[in-house]
Amino acid sequence: MNPSPLLPEQLYWHCPLEWLRAEPEAEPGRDITRQPLGQTRALEALEFAVEMPQKGYNLYVAGSVGLGRHDLARQQIGAWAGRQEPASDLCYIHNFESEHRPCALVLPAGTARELQRDIDDLLEHLLTAIPDIFRSEEYRARRDELKQALEEREEQAFSALVQRARALGIGVVRTPSGYTIGPLREGEFISPEEFGKLPAEEQQRLKDNIEQVNIDLKETLGQALRWHEQLAEDVKQLNSEYLHLTLDERIDWLRRRYLGSKTVQAFIENIKREVTQNTDDFRAAGERGEKEGIAPAKLIRASEFTRFRVNILVDNGGAHGAPVVYEDNPTYHNLLGRVEYESQMGALLTNFSLVKSGALHRANGGCLILDAHRLLVTPYVWETLKRALRSQEIRIQPLELQLGLLSTSSLEPEPIPLQLNVVLVGERWIYHLLKAHDSEFSQLFKVYADFSEDITRDRHSVLAYARWIDALVKSEKLRPLSAAAVARVIEQAARVSADAQKLSLHREWLADMLREAGYWCRHESDSRVEPAHVQKAIEKREYRQRQLQERMQEAVERDILMIDTAGEQVAQINGLSVIQLGDTAFGRPSRITATARLGSGKMVDIERETELGGPLHSKGVLILGAFLANRYAPSEPLSLSASLVFEQSYGPVDGDSASLAELCALLSAIAQVPLRQSFAVTGSVNQLGRVQAIGGVNEKIEGFFELCQARGLDGNQGVIIPAANVQHLMLKQEVVAAVRAQQFSIYAVAQVDEALALLSGLDAGSPGDDGRFPAQSFNGQVQKRLRRLEETRTRLLQQELDAGVQPPAPVGENKEKKPDRDRY
Repeated sequence: MNPSPLLPEQLYWHCPLEWLRAEPEAEPGRDITRQPLGQTRALEALEFAVEMPQKGYNLYVAGSVGLGRHDLARQQIGAWAGRQEPASDLCYIHNFESEHRPCALVLPAGTARELQRDIDDLLEHLLTAIPDIFRSEEYRARRDELKQALEEREEQAFSALVQRARALGIGVVRTPSGYTIGPLREGEFISPEEFGKLPAEEQQRLKDNIEQVNIDLKETLGQALRWHEQLAEDVKQLNSEYLHLTLDERIDWLRRRYLGSKTVQAFIENIKREVTQNTDDFRAAGERGEKEGIAPAKLIRASEFTRFRVNILVDNGGAHGAPVVYEDNPTYHNLLGRVEYESQMGALLTNFSLVKSGALHRANGGCLILDAHRLLVTPYVWETLKRALRSQEIRIQPLELQLGLLSTSSLEPEPIPLQLNVVLVGERWIYHLLKAHDSEFSQLFKVYADFSEDITRDRHSVLAYARWIDALVKSEKLRPLSAAAVARVIEQAARVSADAQKLSLHREWLADMLREAGYWCRHESDSRVEPAHVQKAIEKREYRQRQLQERMQEAVERDILMIDTAGEQVAQINGLSVIQLGDTAFGRPSRITATARLGSGKMVDIERETELGGPLHSKGVLILGAFLANRYAPSEPLSLSASLVFEQSYGPVDGDSASLAELCALLSAIAQVPLRQSFAVTGSVNQLGRVQAIGGVNEKIEGFFELCQARGLDGNQGVIIPAANVQHLMLKQEVVAAVRAQQFSIYAVAQVDEALALLSGLDAGSPGDDGRFPAQSFNGQVQKRLRRLEETRTRLLQQELDAGVQPPAPVGENKEKKPDRDRY
């Protein structure tokens, strides 16, 4: 019995307006557009991940683009972070023992800014106070006393030296260029001529005395040098004594203020020691600042004072709760941080103050959200992130040095302890790819949050969806929607989900639909959005993207692409496929033809032989061979060779949704029974002849309908679809109207025999107890042709045997010579 055509009510599931009558206003203060509609499973996984304190419970958020994964994840994580304590401040300070290895400081939130301010205040105070100290009368008096005491000692020592020399007849005179030593006569130096007239013994005695005075002078000068060194120490001690008058009080205050941090205490002690040892730097800088009118706040930025300052990487002083960081551009340096360089005299130099934070630093103690695809396509970043999560520390290592691109001095900053949750947001295929090929992924990302693409369409969900629409309209400040317009949007959401019993949760699509409907409402100067505005938005969006579809439709109408929509043909049928281009999909009819002749049971898939057929299509063709053998020749070989092809198809073909059409064309070729060309067929078939559901059913029906409509609807055209796809139907209103006017028909079939009966007008037939089908039935004619082919093959083989021709060896017995499988 032929199946009946579907009723118009089965082609489009309307949204009852009574489901929307109780639509409440959105709750004040709540943005329902960001509420977890239909995402309970994913949000429970997200909450579990951020609450787990153990290592490795990082999260992968999966779902397609447009679901609002990023926004919803950030919202939920933000709510969790708001209940947590603020994270620690992170700083780097100078390492006074090893300057190329800066020390890390992890301080309570807000402490870093206070420490930096206190240290800067100390430096500014010293730059002002130290010059004042050294200008004070008291200091100068004491320093002058030290100098005067030294000068007196030097004068006494020199006077004693002169007296000792005079006793030996030698004079010693201090001159600007040094000391003059020579023999004396009556208190005056004698000239060289006079010295030469002296007796030899006298000359020798004077020379010996001069040598002795020279030795005495050297000893006196050496003693004076030691006195000067002692004076320098005494002055330094004096400087330190006066410095401590202004330094100790400040240092003691800092010690008390940061008593709880041993690292800060050590830093303060290092500052005290360095300031004491380098007082002249502060004195000179302070005097220069006074002379040039430079404020101390600017002076402390000079390079000689950099080592005393604090480099804040992360300041959480004003934060409320734990940090939540979304890094949109996860490059190596943006994630891990970097060491910058300054050019000085042609050389690149760096110090701890040029260490900059990365996303890991800013998110430390909270949560870091990353886009999985961007992370994986950026070089060196994925391994860097895994290393940080494994070691639970942030180690800044300049990438340039690792790659050998920079040969200059660099830093090795002390690692900073890492404690955070990482959330990767990406598509499902990325997750499964990492799961299969990265052994560390499962250890580091133990939680999987899979966002739903749709929700079940029932009264409760429709009402929640309506609230979602209303809140989104208000948040976007759009024109309000009437109840009928809301119903039309909900119906389109079911169409987008490709299932009449589901509603799409793609927030971006919904927002775009409401914006565009609002645009046409404003364009027509209406106060609120009506169904006509929604419909116009749908049609205009389709119009903007359907140029390729129209070109292909034109090619069919002009018989460039040959598709029949009337008459009957043997071994020819209209199949239906879907072309997907980005977010646009449309149906395209295709002619499928088959041939059948005497052979050895080989099924030739021309698409596969030309490497245009994908694996799923090839699987579908192989199933057809199994169906033929199982139904018509369960206990004997098939004496048949057949071929199948998509005519005028010049690109890849995949999927098994054409296997029902291919089977009908093949059976028509075998039985030599014509098929109605006014029908198009889609559906998958299994080895038992059951018709299975396929995708894109709405687009496929509409694609053939548009062709028939262009040529003129005569009431005989229609589409055959799987019965399992009836629940997915959300067809355009022009299709539903044509069905209601009995100008177009849609049939749902569950067995291949139902499709054969519709296409051929013959009864498909049922096998009797002996396995034979009725002779005049479609299956009976297929069976009869196959038996004729078998009889012909048997007769030909017998003739060859009678003529002494050796028959082909069975496959596997002769490996040297392969038999001709297509001989008959």
